Amino acid sequence: QVHLVESGGGLVEAGGSLRLSCVVSGRTFSDFAMGWFRQTPGKERKFVAAISREGGSTFYVESVQGRFTISRDNAKNTVYLQMNSLRPEDTATYSCAGDLKLTGPAPVATEYDYWGQGTQVTVSS
Repeated sequence: QVHLVESGGGLVEAGGSLRLSCVVSGRTFSDFAMGWFRQTPGKERKFVAAISREGGSTFYVESVQGRFTISRDNAKNTVYLQMNSLRPEDTATYSCAGDLKLTGPAPVATEYDYWGQGTQVTVSS
């Protein structure tokens, strides 16, 4: 059974940084393409960043380009989201997602079969 567990969320002031982690268990991690999505109450889940199986290809939503970096350590079964220069509008629940069919980064939530429970990120102004 596949499990995804996020950590690293919290409360930070605008301009600050956080690093989210997502540990995957149950299958060979390098078989998964991975993504990060975020959601605020009452709104649909939105794409943030994605990474290919071996980490050689990444893709970001325009609003986080230059501020966020997605990376992965296949030896540690972990995908990361380094978030710098955080803004109040980045406040959301962040979830990692994985899929065994994808090879490259994918920005569409419905393409991912596996999801974590989410971690809250709150950015104060």
